[in-house]
Amino acid sequence: MLGAGVVRYADASRRGAARPGERARRPFIVETGSERHLLFSNDSVQSSMRLDDPDALTCEYTRRMMAFLLFNPDPRHILMIGLGGGSLAKFCYRHLPSAAITAVEIDSDVIALRDEFCLPFDDHRFRVVHDDGARFVARVSDRFDAILIDAFDQSGVAPSLGTPEFYRNVSARLDPRGVLVMNLSGEASRYDAHLQGFHGAFGERTMLLPIASSGNELLFALGAEVSLQESTREERARELQRVLALDFPRYASLLANDARKVLERGKSIPS
Repeated sequence: MLGAGVVRYADASRRGAARPGERARRPFIVETGSERHLLFSNDSVQSSMRLDDPDALTCEYTRRMMAFLLFNPDPRHILMIGLGGGSLAKFCYRHLPSAAITAVEIDSDVIALRDEFCLPFDDHRFRVVHDDGARFVARVSDRFDAILIDAFDQSGVAPSLGTPEFYRNVSARLDPRGVLVMNLSGEASRYDAHLQGFHGAFGERTMLLPIASSGNELLFALGAEVSLQESTREERARELQRVLALDFPRYASLLANDARKVLERGKSIPS
């Protein structure tokens, strides 16, 4: 898929103890001149990094996940479930200096590769937790201003993140002014189950943002006190585009267009 490149694996001496549910396949790196990629198989790239700009968001879906800022432009505590190559973690750490970031990753091999992808060291603003994301949200008491979920296996979103218990627990951990975004990747037939689960937990405060280049969809779920005014999002989009150089006006337009569709789609799924 990537052509010729240098391939390497995580240093076994840096691995932590395995967690229940940890992937059987070991991740590996392929480096192709200007970019470094994280893969679990030869036919699927999990994460990519530009060598000349490690903090840039190379993948389209990661840029669009940043659309959570349209609803909460000044998050104080961000939870990320799924670390991968750390694209979102690095971008948020660099550009959102007021935010503390907790990244939860089940795979010790992925964590062992953090230096390869230029992740910051753990400090007062950033930490990586080796745990299953569903178990983590079930036991913590913190409230988060943003929850970004990008954790999947070869078939799609990790099974532990698709249960009624997870939907209830994660909704309880989201601040009333907070925003949750989940990357729906893999088999499209599994998307509706997640949509139904989040519709049950968040009601009609859900919407989808499609990713045309990859076939993914991003599921957005909003806290009870998040403003739904499109005019507010449009104003924020212009300012965010100026500061972060991402196409926030486009994201705002796509969310507005899809908001009505997802409500009807969620209601039409049989219980």
